[in-house]
Amino acid sequence: MADALSLPIAEIAVLLSDGKLKARALVEQAIANHERCGGKLMAYSQWAPEYARGCADDADAAFAVGARAGPLQGIPVSIKDLFAVCGFATYAGSPKRLPPQFEIEGPVIASLRRQLATVMGKTHMVEFAFGGTGHNAHYGSPYNPWDAKAHRSPGGSSSGAGVSLCEGSALLALGSDTAASVRLPAAMTGNAGLKITKERWSTAGIVPLSFTFDTPGILARSMADAAFSFAALDPLLGDSFAFLRRVPAGIGGMRIGIADSWFWDGCENGIDGVVRGAIDKLASAGAIVKDKPLPEAREAFAVFAEGGVSAIELRAFLDQELPGWLETIDPVNAPALKNTENLSARDYLRRRLRLVTAAKAAAARFDDVDVIATPTVMFSPHVLAKESSAEQFWARNRKIVHNLAPVNFLTLCAATLPVGLDRIGMPVGLQFIAKGGDDECLVAVACAAERVLGTPREILGIPPLCKG
Repeated sequence: MADALSLPIAEIAVLLSDGKLKARALVEQAIANHERCGGKLMAYSQWAPEYARGCADDADAAFAVGARAGPLQGIPVSIKDLFAVCGFATYAGSPKRLPPQFEIEGPVIASLRRQLATVMGKTHMVEFAFGGTGHNAHYGSPYNPWDAKAHRSPGGSSSGAGVSLCEGSALLALGSDTAASVRLPAAMTGNAGLKITKERWSTAGIVPLSFTFDTPGILARSMADAAFSFAALDPLLGDSFAFLRRVPAGIGGMRIGIADSWFWDGCENGIDGVVRGAIDKLASAGAIVKDKPLPEAREAFAVFAEGGVSAIELRAFLDQELPGWLETIDPVNAPALKNTENLSARDYLRRRLRLVTAAKAAAARFDDVDVIATPTVMFSPHVLAKESSAEQFWARNRKIVHNLAPVNFLTLCAATLPVGLDRIGMPVGLQFIAKGGDDECLVAVACAAERVLGTPREILGIPPLCKG
């Protein structure tokens, strides 16, 4: 099949199961796509074409004897390099290989293994996932494929994940989201992203940034692909296909709240207009739209701006598990991690208590809406060379996670899907936020919205750096 990778994952899975498409042929297309880009986009820290071919051959062998291991059998997947994957070293974006205990697979990767998915390699990331710009002083930063001239941020910390989808070397990308790190790169590269409720998926086998907020997550080329992958991997759903059949065909009757001005004021390059236009289309298609403030987001972001809890929790992890690692930490991150020495236990616990209180109040905001809609990111992906100091880096980081970090800090779940291009031709994302635990409802609303608005390729086209 000439261009099977352009099809939705659900259709590809059927073709593979019916024997009309071979997993080996699919992976050869994925490899060719990566090679066509010449590796210039820097999606992967460990690119493994021969390993991927072996995975595909295993999937085909199982298909040949009538064995169906799961919905992701034979599907090309990229994996962020803080997941332990047998056969791969774990670096977590650092310059040194982590000890063997960080190469023991956890439940998420075990599920991929059981389903005989095709592992394409490990994607680049921000060191220890601590930062959202995609910057990595040790290895360099992946290129956002939407700008053919400047080296713009692909988003982070799952910086290579979205890029792997854009170049066509993967159909599903696994990342993690502690304050933005799935949704931010998804939005900045024109892909869909799903931040799952904390504790729904295990973080075992994943190098930690913050044990309080770390969450595995999904990036995919469309919300339909994200939903298919979520159904395949989620341990609570049982029958994944039954869940997909329950996803409504239309947006009619779904209740969408429009977030207050805190999420909108200051959007640059027409981002707010693009997102509002998308919401208007959903309203015209039958969605019930109303204003819905989420004032607790201000309190959550205030805690984040004060230093949050990730820095101190990462520092505790490094001190306990990787002594001496702080000596080689990225210079833009070193000051924040070293300054945690001045944070008292009382101040740390006070921050945690403020967030617990805010999260309880935020949960009640969803009593009369299914989701709350915001722009995913208020700012266009920036040129990476513009930040030359730690202060500039963290000022930029705070800006781009403004609408994202409160979701984690308020124990909510969220999805992003692309809805257009801004004035400089960069992707714009629409974020849907849902109550913690309402992941199935969130996915249903996001899928229904995509059916009204169009798929990313229909809306955005192909990134300039990925055109053949």
